[in-house]
Amino acid sequence: MFIDEAKISVKSGKGGNGCMSFRHEKNIERGGPDGGDGGDGGDVILLVNKDLNTLVDFKFRQHFKAGTGQQGMGARKHGRNGEDEIIQVPLGTIARDAETGEILADMSEPGDKVVIAKGGRGGRGNVHFATATNQAPRRSDYGGMIEECDLTLELKLLADVGLVGFPNAGKSTLLSRVSHAHPKIADYPFTTLQPNLGIVKVGTTQSLVMADIPGIIEGAHEGKGLGFRFLRHIERTKILLFLVECMSEDIEADYKLLLNEIASYSEKLLKKPRILAVTKTDVLPPGETPELPDLDIETIVISSVKGEGLDKLVYRLGDIVESLSDTD
Repeated sequence: MFIDEAKISVKSGKGGNGCMSFRHEKNIERGGPDGGDGGDGGDVILLVNKDLNTLVDFKFRQHFKAGTGQQGMGARKHGRNGEDEIIQVPLGTIARDAETGEILADMSEPGDKVVIAKGGRGGRGNVHFATATNQAPRRSDYGGMIEECDLTLELKLLADVGLVGFPNAGKSTLLSRVSHAHPKIADYPFTTLQPNLGIVKVGTTQSLVMADIPGIIEGAHEGKGLGFRFLRHIERTKILLFLVECMSEDIEADYKLLLNEIASYSEKLLKKPRILAVTKTDVLPPGETPELPDLDIETIVISSVKGEGLDKLVYRLGDIVESLSDTD
């Protein structure tokens, strides 16, 4: 089950109160203050776990609370700190304040770790308040208060190449042929109902990650079809690979419609390198080639069924990914 959105509530731990205490020793009539500090409350922490690839765990648990700090004790004993609550999330997770929409954490690097709710500070014991004029202070601090908020978690897949095309344009077939991924494939629209990732080998030394998202229809940026819920997954790809069927009545119009949909969703996507693959040439009569429009985009003709043009496409994608890596 692939889940790319979740809502959770988090609450840090309250700090322990400081202790008000005085020494009680034999033959000492008035012992000085010896109240220890309270322990700090636990933090709520988001931590990337590279082995996770979905937010499905949050379907079964939505409330997270860190431990409370222990109260300080006499003899200057410090209270125990509350335990941190560590929430493991997949790489590519964004945490937003559910009320304001503000991004609080962008977990885009392996090992990313963010304190999302800080635990309350432990209160000071009365030993800290002794002065020359007040040798027996009857004062200590309360522990610091908790932080709590509701979070919206969004998962945006991290991939080198994002496949963009209408439903049934051949995206899943391409992914299955150039990688070891096994997406559902059938000859009807919206076979792909969730994003799929595949590792594509480029020669013997290089590999890239390819993401297949559900097909785009006109109005997708407004939420039509499977809409912007899945458009977000191409935001972090390095290259956009557009797929249009060779049987299209107007390849240029189809490409421009796809381009308009992603631009309407986010103009930043227009800045990414892109290639057009004209697909399914195996359905053409022998010896016939599709008529290609004169577009300002590199175009490669392929047949995923026959394997034609796939090596050329994969190596070209690999060259672009490598050149982008060199400029990082």
